[in-house]
Amino acid sequence: METSSNYGAFMERFLLPPSSSPPGHAPLPLTSLTFAVKDIFDVKGYVTGFGNPDWLRTHPVATSTAPTVLTLLKAGAACVGKTVMDEMAYSINGENIHYGTPINPCAADRVPGGSSSGSAVAVGAKLVDFSLGTDTGGSVRVPASYCGIFGFRPSHGAITESGVTPMAQSFDTVGWFARDPKTFTSVGRILLQLTEVSAVRPTRIIIADDCFRLSSTPFDLITQVVTKAAEKLYGGDILKHENLGDYVKDNVPSLNHFMTKENIDQVYNIPSLTALSSAMRSLQRCISSSSADPWLSETEEFEFKSNHGEWISAVKPNLGPGISERVSEALNATGEDADICHAIRRELRDALTSLLGDFGVLMIPTVPGSPPKLQTDPSELEVFRARAFSLLSIAGVSGFCQVTIPLGMNNNLPISVSLLAKHGADGFLLHLVENLYDSIKQEEAAAVSNPKNIS
Repeated sequence: METSSNYGAFMERFLLPPSSSPPGHAPLPLTSLTFAVKDIFDVKGYVTGFGNPDWLRTHPVATSTAPTVLTLLKAGAACVGKTVMDEMAYSINGENIHYGTPINPCAADRVPGGSSSGSAVAVGAKLVDFSLGTDTGGSVRVPASYCGIFGFRPSHGAITESGVTPMAQSFDTVGWFARDPKTFTSVGRILLQLTEVSAVRPTRIIIADDCFRLSSTPFDLITQVVTKAAEKLYGGDILKHENLGDYVKDNVPSLNHFMTKENIDQVYNIPSLTALSSAMRSLQRCISSSSADPWLSETEEFEFKSNHGEWISAVKPNLGPGISERVSEALNATGEDADICHAIRRELRDALTSLLGDFGVLMIPTVPGSPPKLQTDPSELEVFRARAFSLLSIAGVSGFCQVTIPLGMNNNLPISVSLLAKHGADGFLLHLVENLYDSIKQEEAAAVSNPKNIS
């Protein structure tokens, strides 16, 4: 473990040297860049710790390095260490009772977000140029938002998860963080194996008005600079508005199974999206049957209970508060809702694909507000977590790609916005961010110089 002088971001430091280009050839695309990896990626000669000392103690040294890490080394970047993560990737807070909580570089009294906490902090604190994380339920998107940096959750299956300790394979994705759009897109092109990404004008940018009402951050503060930037680049006719909760309710009929009177009556949520997050948790916890479903592998797909239940029962690991309860719930899962959950996935992807088309994007808040304070009582975060997973489950269940875009600070706390595109449109979304961000920064500068522009 590293000390707080490194923001507590690193489990251990080492150097995996990069490849170099042959004499007379152009430099490799990631030459001179450094990166770190979440302690969920295998690195030859090191034990993959998965955020828990009992896991570290009971697992062997990795005999090979995850292909994603090797790809980045071959592209010219140097890996300088492994980063702290939440235990077993089972939290979006970023707090770890065993290894300490990485210090949020934007707000030291706030959580950094998890479970890819150390990876986000290492980038936000300028300890590395970029980093790797994983995102199952929000573990790249949330810490990117809390630490004021870019984060990308790719389409499910777009980047290999070989050499990565699984949490729940139906949802697991390999994502990345960076501070600036140039590095962010350069790394994305390597990880997504993109050659030339042609500029495609988005056909629509749909603002999910009801989702923004879940956020404690003022609507205009999040959306106005993005919408003005989009208008300047593409024209005002590109902007559309949608009540996403009603759309999902009308087009994902299988969600009725998870719609409860409690969900409908709660004023702080969107009932259909709350039901969606319940379906996501159910799938993560259970074992699903063999299926030809395109989100699943051709063989039987195993979720958290199947991946880790035997080890937990045998070792009885010391798990922190919150983690322990969630793991216990997972071990008690029966899998009885698996078939209906798979139907929800298919219906949601079809519905959102129809809404967005090939080159449309959906704009939502990444999270429902500012990062919570450190060591906040979990009961006080119940409403916040419910709202967060309502937002996070949209990409999680559909398998769509999602990018977190930093929008500066408000009241000394970071704010962000997210854009989603259809499954497989990662290159389009990455190029859109690169194209849009310069215009966003111009609008932010204009808003600062003339605050009356923000209504």
